[in-house]
Amino acid sequence: LTFPLLSVTLLVSFGSSMLYGYNLAVVNSPAEHIKAFYNATWSQRYGHGLAPGPLTLLYALTVSIFALGGLVGSLLVGVLVEQYGRNGALSRSALLVLLAGGFMGFSRELQSPEMVIIGRSLTGLHSGGCCLGCAQPFPHGSLPYSHSQGDGEDFIFPTGSNLRGFLGLMPTIFICLGVFSAQVLGLPELLGKDRFWPLFLSLVVVPASLQLLLLHCFPESPRYLLIERNDICGATKALHQFLGTPDVQDVIEEMKEEQRSLSSMEMVSVWQLLRDRSVRWQTLSVVVVNAGMQLSGIDAIWFYTNTIFENAGIPVSEIPYTTMGTGAIEVIAGLIGCLTIERVGRRPLIITGFCAMGVCSAGITASLLLQAALPWMRYVSVACVVGIIAGFCMGPAGVPFLMTAELFTQSHRPAAYIVGGSLNWLCNFTIGFIFPFLQMSAGAFCYLVFCGVCLLVALYVYLIIPETKNKTFMEISHIFA
Repeated sequence: LTFPLLSVTLLVSFGSSMLYGYNLAVVNSPAEHIKAFYNATWSQRYGHGLAPGPLTLLYALTVSIFALGGLVGSLLVGVLVEQYGRNGALSRSALLVLLAGGFMGFSRELQSPEMVIIGRSLTGLHSGGCCLGCAQPFPHGSLPYSHSQGDGEDFIFPTGSNLRGFLGLMPTIFICLGVFSAQVLGLPELLGKDRFWPLFLSLVVVPASLQLLLLHCFPESPRYLLIERNDICGATKALHQFLGTPDVQDVIEEMKEEQRSLSSMEMVSVWQLLRDRSVRWQTLSVVVVNAGMQLSGIDAIWFYTNTIFENAGIPVSEIPYTTMGTGAIEVIAGLIGCLTIERVGRRPLIITGFCAMGVCSAGITASLLLQAALPWMRYVSVACVVGIIAGFCMGPAGVPFLMTAELFTQSHRPAAYIVGGSLNWLCNFTIGFIFPFLQMSAGAFCYLVFCGVCLLVALYVYLIIPETKNKTFMEISHIFA
């Protein structure tokens, strides 16, 4: 990777994937402070406080509304990228974060819980567009797609490239870093105190501002300039800067060939994809792995880590530091997955990850049931939470998005991403909203639901989904057939 390409990759990942990870974990440590603010505001308005049920409902909405915003953002981003280009879409999304930061930062001064909820939904709208939507958080679109496989497949890198899997999982690293940064800043010595929670939530403006200021230093995606805007001169200049070589004529010709092939290609709609029997197993696989990724319980871990540790019997004073330790481990696990995916393949990582998460979910149930008799079981709970996070970051966190691209041709791929992305956000919302109530009603047994989901997904991948490393679409399709 040339320095300009690496720089813009890091910049976009910092302002999108890392921001997404930050927003996943930022509501964890100030949960009690935010609930107290909601209760106090309600008392001032109506003369009485909120009962525990409605208060839990209001806070669960605050947590999960982020995912509904993400769903809307992921559906709109294709239009934004087509209209304004990658840099333009990212800039407009960054403006949403600045607005969201203002809402959340001034919510306590204006005594408005609604501003917190609106701010969370706007940050979700940004994340849906920049992180898990069609605009990937790394500039794959800045490179020409390869047609070297001869079957119409347009992966960014040719079959066998060790960069395809590596860059495919790079957003996972930044998501983990975002989660870890929220856990560090949420320590009592930093922003974990009651008076700082509005500032803690509004810090999302920092990476968004940096991205907004620095994006203009980099050229637009060459592929967008040539294929969408027919700007050959602009695409040539951008390629000179990104690739660091004066001879880019072969690349330009390859992109022109792609432009001609795309103009004659009919893109498949979501409805057509769901009805297409030739790719029904690929479509079902996308549904299973993307829904399973969110229903595995990882969002419950990120959203409600402190609550989980408190119920496990960890002393309140130790919980922030225990949470931060899990964040450090997930960064390491993400790095391991990123560096090993091209060695071990996609299937081993995702199967091992889901199996580890399932076993650890069952382990949490067992440790919670036994902790009254065996006090040391609380530390088994912590180890199981670490195991869930590590298993997720090594495989299920990023492999489903990579596999979605590798299971379909270009004509079917946008519709497949819409299906997978929509399921991701809907399941994210579901877990974020219902987990507090599931925990109250089922107690320790609530984690067995996640255990079942993880093991069933691992079994499905083992029986149905082939290894996609170094394989073309036609080879993958033949295996499915």
